[in-house]
Amino acid sequence: MQLPHGAVVALVDGKHFELHRNTGDESNPELAALVSPDLDESNKAGGAGRDSSSANPTGHQIDEDAHAAAATQWLNTQVLGHKIEKLVIVASPRTLGEMRRHYHKQLEVALVADVSKDLIGKTGPDLIAALQAA
Repeated sequence: MQLPHGAVVALVDGKHFELHRNTGDESNPELAALVSPDLDESNKAGGAGRDSSSANPTGHQIDEDAHAAAATQWLNTQVLGHKIEKLVIVASPRTLGEMRRHYHKQLEVALVADVSKDLIGKTGPDLIAALQAA
Protein backbone atom coordinates (compact mmCIF):
# COMPACT_ATOMS: atom_id res chain seq x y z
CA MET A 1 0.00 0.00 0.00
CA GLN A 2 1.19 3.50 -0.84
CA LEU A 3 0.89 5.95 2.03
CA PRO A 4 0.24 9.50 0.75
CA HIS A 5 2.06 12.47 2.29
CA GLY A 6 0.02 13.83 5.18
CA ALA A 7 -2.09 10.70 5.57
CA VAL A 8 -3.13 9.87 9.11
CA VAL A 9 -2.75 6.27 10.25
CA ALA A 10 -5.12 5.27 13.05
CA LEU A 11 -4.24 2.11 14.99
CA VAL A 12 -7.16 0.79 17.02
CA ASP A 13 -8.04 -2.22 19.10
CA GLY A 14 -10.62 -2.74 21.81
CA LYS A 15 -8.71 -0.59 24.31
CA HIS A 16 -6.09 1.51 22.48
CA PHE A 17 -6.14 4.30 19.91
CA GLU A 18 -2.86 5.50 18.38
CA LEU A 19 -2.37 8.08 15.65
CA HIS A 20 0.52 8.68 13.26
CA ARG A 21 0.98 11.05 10.30
CA ASN A 22 3.11 10.41 7.22
CA THR A 23 5.53 13.33 7.14
CA GLY A 24 7.44 11.78 4.24
CA ASP A 25 6.19 11.05 0.76
CA GLU A 26 4.71 7.95 -0.87
CA SER A 27 8.08 6.55 -1.90
CA ASN A 28 9.77 7.31 1.42
CA PRO A 29 7.15 7.39 4.19
CA GLU A 30 8.07 8.59 7.67
CA LEU A 31 5.54 8.24 10.46
CA ALA A 32 5.36 10.78 13.26
CA ALA A 33 3.32 9.92 16.33
CA LEU A 34 0.41 12.24 17.10
CA VAL A 35 -1.24 12.84 20.44
CA SER A 36 -4.16 10.46 20.89
CA PRO A 37 -7.39 12.19 21.90
CA ASP A 38 -9.52 11.46 24.93
CA LEU A 39 -12.53 9.54 23.67
CA ASP A 40 -16.11 9.67 24.93
CA GLU A 41 -16.86 5.98 25.38
CA SER A 42 -20.18 6.54 27.12
CA ASN A 43 -22.27 5.07 24.29
CA LYS A 44 -22.52 1.48 25.48
CA ALA A 45 -25.56 0.74 23.31
CA GLY A 46 -23.75 1.04 19.98
CA GLY A 47 -22.47 -2.52 19.78
CA ALA A 48 -23.32 -4.86 16.97
CA GLY A 49 -25.08 -7.26 19.30
CA ARG A 50 -22.41 -9.90 19.24
CA ASP A 51 -23.17 -12.55 21.74
CA SER A 52 -21.20 -14.22 24.45
CA SER A 53 -21.79 -17.85 25.30
CA SER A 54 -24.72 -16.84 27.49
CA ALA A 55 -26.44 -15.06 24.56
CA ASN A 56 -25.70 -11.64 26.04
CA PRO A 57 -22.78 -9.33 25.28
CA THR A 58 -20.24 -9.32 28.07
CA GLY A 59 -19.34 -6.10 29.85
CA HIS A 60 -15.85 -6.39 28.35
CA GLN A 61 -17.29 -6.71 24.83
CA ILE A 62 -19.62 -3.76 25.36
CA ASP A 63 -16.65 -1.64 26.49
CA GLU A 64 -14.61 -2.65 23.41
CA ASP A 65 -17.53 -1.85 21.08
CA ALA A 66 -17.99 1.54 22.77
CA HIS A 67 -14.25 2.24 22.33
CA ALA A 68 -14.43 1.34 18.61
CA ALA A 69 -17.51 3.53 18.13
CA ALA A 70 -15.89 6.44 19.99
CA ALA A 71 -12.68 6.19 17.93
CA THR A 72 -14.71 6.15 14.72
CA GLN A 73 -16.81 9.11 15.85
CA TRP A 74 -13.63 11.09 16.58
CA LEU A 75 -12.23 10.20 13.13
CA ASN A 76 -15.55 11.14 11.48
CA THR A 77 -15.42 14.54 13.20
CA GLN A 78 -11.83 15.13 12.08
CA VAL A 79 -12.65 14.23 8.46
CA LEU A 80 -15.80 16.38 8.43
CA GLY A 81 -13.79 19.27 9.92
CA HIS A 82 -11.18 18.87 7.14
CA LYS A 83 -8.46 18.10 9.68
CA ILE A 84 -7.88 14.67 8.10
CA GLU A 85 -7.91 14.42 4.31
CA LYS A 86 -6.37 10.96 3.84
CA LEU A 87 -6.85 8.19 6.38
CA VAL A 88 -5.65 4.65 6.92
CA ILE A 89 -7.36 2.65 9.64
CA VAL A 90 -5.60 -0.42 11.00
CA ALA A 91 -7.61 -2.30 13.58
CA SER A 92 -7.91 -5.73 15.09
CA PRO A 93 -10.46 -7.74 13.08
CA ARG A 94 -13.33 -7.51 15.57
CA THR A 95 -12.73 -3.83 16.24
CA LEU A 96 -12.58 -3.03 12.52
CA GLY A 97 -15.93 -4.74 11.99
CA GLU A 98 -17.50 -2.57 14.68
CA MET A 99 -15.82 0.58 13.34
CA ARG A 100 -17.13 0.01 9.81
CA ARG A 101 -20.68 0.21 11.14
CA HIS A 102 -20.00 3.82 12.18
CA TYR A 103 -18.12 5.17 9.13
CA HIS A 104 -19.53 8.46 7.82
CA LYS A 105 -19.76 8.74 4.02
CA GLN A 106 -17.08 11.45 4.03
CA LEU A 107 -14.77 9.21 6.06
CA GLU A 108 -15.23 6.53 3.39
CA VAL A 109 -14.14 9.10 0.77
CA ALA A 110 -11.01 10.00 2.79
CA LEU A 111 -10.19 6.35 3.49
CA VAL A 112 -7.07 5.17 1.66
CA ALA A 113 -7.44 1.72 3.24
CA ASP A 114 -8.75 -0.09 6.25
CA VAL A 115 -6.64 -3.03 7.28
CA SER A 116 -7.67 -5.89 9.53
CA LYS A 117 -4.52 -6.34 11.62
CA ASP A 118 -3.52 -5.69 15.19
CA LEU A 119 -0.51 -3.36 14.95
CA ILE A 120 -0.95 -1.50 18.25
CA GLY A 121 2.45 -0.60 19.67
CA LYS A 122 4.33 -0.85 16.37
CA THR A 123 6.20 2.28 15.39
CA GLY A 124 8.49 3.63 12.70
CA PRO A 125 10.01 1.12 10.30
CA ASP A 126 8.07 -1.86 11.71
CA LEU A 127 4.75 -0.10 11.19
CA ILE A 128 5.71 1.15 7.72
CA ALA A 129 6.79 -2.36 6.69
CA ALA A 130 3.51 -3.85 7.94
CA LEU A 131 1.49 -1.21 6.07
CA GLN A 132 3.45 -1.66 2.85
CA ALA A 133 2.85 -5.41 3.04
CA ALA A 134 -0.91 -4.91 3.41
